[in-house]
Amino acid sequence: MARFPRPSSPRLLYTLYKTTASSSSSPSPAASALLGTFHLRSFSAGNLARTKEDKDPWWKESMEKLRNIGISAHIDSGKTTLTERVLYYTGRIHEIHEVRGRDGVGAKMDSMDLEREKGITIQSAATYCTWNGYQVNIIDTPGHVDFTIEVERALRVLDGAILVLCSVGGVQSQSITVDRQMRRYEVPRLAFINKLDRMGADPWKVLNQARSKLRHHSAAVQVPIGLEDDFKGLVDLVKQKAYYFHGSNGEKVVVEEIPADMEAFVTEKRHELIEAVSEVDDTLAEAFINEEPISPAELEEAIRRATVARKFVPVFMGSAFKNKGVQPLLDGVLSYLPCPIEVSNYALNQSKNEEKVTLAGSPDGPLVALAFKLEEGRFGQLTYLRIYEGVIRKGDFIINVNTGKKVKVPRLVRMHSNEMEDIQESHAGQIVTVFGVDCASGDTFTDGSIRYTMTSMNVPEPVMSLAVQPVSKDSGGQFSKALNRFQKEDPTFRVGLDPESGQVDATVGKPRVNFRETITQRAEFDYIHKKQSGGQGQYGRVVGYIEPLPPGSPTKFEFENLIIGQVIPSGFIPAIEKGFREAANSGSLIGHPVENIRICLTDGASHAVDSSELAFKLASIYAFRKCYAAAKPVILEPIMLVELKVPTEFQGTVAGDINKRKGVIVGNDQEGDDSVITAHVPLNNMFGYSTSLRSMTQGKGEFTMEYKEHMPVSNDVQMQLVNSYKGTKEAE
Repeated sequence: MARFPRPSSPRLLYTLYKTTASSSSSPSPAASALLGTFHLRSFSAGNLARTKEDKDPWWKESMEKLRNIGISAHIDSGKTTLTERVLYYTGRIHEIHEVRGRDGVGAKMDSMDLEREKGITIQSAATYCTWNGYQVNIIDTPGHVDFTIEVERALRVLDGAILVLCSVGGVQSQSITVDRQMRRYEVPRLAFINKLDRMGADPWKVLNQARSKLRHHSAAVQVPIGLEDDFKGLVDLVKQKAYYFHGSNGEKVVVEEIPADMEAFVTEKRHELIEAVSEVDDTLAEAFINEEPISPAELEEAIRRATVARKFVPVFMGSAFKNKGVQPLLDGVLSYLPCPIEVSNYALNQSKNEEKVTLAGSPDGPLVALAFKLEEGRFGQLTYLRIYEGVIRKGDFIINVNTGKKVKVPRLVRMHSNEMEDIQESHAGQIVTVFGVDCASGDTFTDGSIRYTMTSMNVPEPVMSLAVQPVSKDSGGQFSKALNRFQKEDPTFRVGLDPESGQVDATVGKPRVNFRETITQRAEFDYIHKKQSGGQGQYGRVVGYIEPLPPGSPTKFEFENLIIGQVIPSGFIPAIEKGFREAANSGSLIGHPVENIRICLTDGASHAVDSSELAFKLASIYAFRKCYAAAKPVILEPIMLVELKVPTEFQGTVAGDINKRKGVIVGNDQEGDDSVITAHVPLNNMFGYSTSLRSMTQGKGEFTMEYKEHMPVSNDVQMQLVNSYKGTKEAE
């Protein structure tokens, strides 16, 4: 019998099995013999059962040594500065540049020109690094409230996060917002109190704010040695050692014993830490109650269990700018944040009416990957993928479940801000970028064996429209491409051809509310369209009535032909319907579409020679316009379902402002220290509301709104809108 070398790893054996088995229905005799020597229990497609001696699958170690983390915070808390240090200490960059450094280079993760100019992060950037043998994928997210959707996109695909808090500013408005988002996506987190070197730094005040304002069950895992100008290092409460950071960039970590004058304070804070973790971890609680000595390893394991279960938030400290405390924070990421297989992820099975399916998160399963971010790079579209299950390889064919299209993966890369590194394959738990794959943000890819989609991101529907049109006819193609690109990259952006004007109305108009018109009573029409100017004329007569549709009707426009006999030949009926539909596109009050209307054709007349489709279409248009006023038309405005979350202290002010905007409050609930107000408000009265809400709530309030229904406007508003429309028409 031919002798084969014993494979060094089960992964190699799996590859051998696949290559020999793929050409026929059963493995070759040589392969079968080889498989027999390994005492394999069973095979299933794409899944290798393990040997009795070695039960861990081939991917387990690499998954356990993987972390997908995000760094989020209020603006100017030091997120990008922290990321810059992380990259430096992990060897990904070889020199440190500041966000607004004098050298003009700018931080690595702020790759956009605008970001470097303004000194803020606008779009989330992705990078990866290695620390103590672990691979860490990092998404640096914006902190500014105007870019909150970027934070949502990043959190959707992360397994853990670092919440950066400023030791002077404390828990600020956007800290509350990003923490709320982390809670929504069930992201375990660490807190890092930054800027301990600054005047007025008080980490204990910030820790108490995190407990009261963010409702964190938290405790410090470190205490600072000195503060402000005297900030020298940190004491690790778990390992009970002091850390000092030497060298020009703090790269040399020196471990020493705890300073004698701090021993009592450290003992007190360690007891506080053990007590806090004991409240949420039964194993540690037992040792704590029995007053047994708790070793560093036992405490570390308990903190990890509680953090992964989202019952505890360990608090780290330091100063990223002064290069102190970043390496212990990295150790904390490895020690306390979950690896991909410790996090539950769900998909929706499209074959079973969107039934929820728990994903195993292993590379052995069928491919499931989510395109969570798109970018236009130098070489075309970059698609960021978070792989939830299975393996993706360069050259593979994958299926976009949302569109049904089959696409090939021409190039697979790892991103380091705006630089890239080619790789051949990537497995579950990892974040990679693919080139040349046409898709939209939020699309799910599989290998075709399943029809799973990941749950959608929490993106409110758009509430305003803006008319834009290319300045010249020549630029139409480029204009259309740009709009499509925006639409793919940004899940909050929608583009549609305007049915009223027939164009994508760059001359930018004022944002306008999508009003509608409707009728309130029945009105008759009897119109003859007659035109004779030599040669064949035009003749068409239509008789009938228009009436409002009943409330709750599934359609917005109905046309019924109630003519008995052939007074109008049947070939002209579609032209009549087309004429009425066209007329309903623009009501005479303010030129907006007419909805909830039924048109019934009861009689008419035609001419053997002069009747034509055009004649009947024109007859319908004029008939509609003539009887429209008699049907007592009204203007409908979009009413929005607005949900506000504001600190209780501002509840009265915010509710009063909603009433001023002609809103109706339909719900008011308490959620911790926040009031959740639900109201129905006319969209026309919501312009500039985000700025007003920030002013009323010191930047701490947030709101979402989505379309609810169209309702009639009051008489005074209708008069105002009609007069404004007439004035515009006359000016034209």
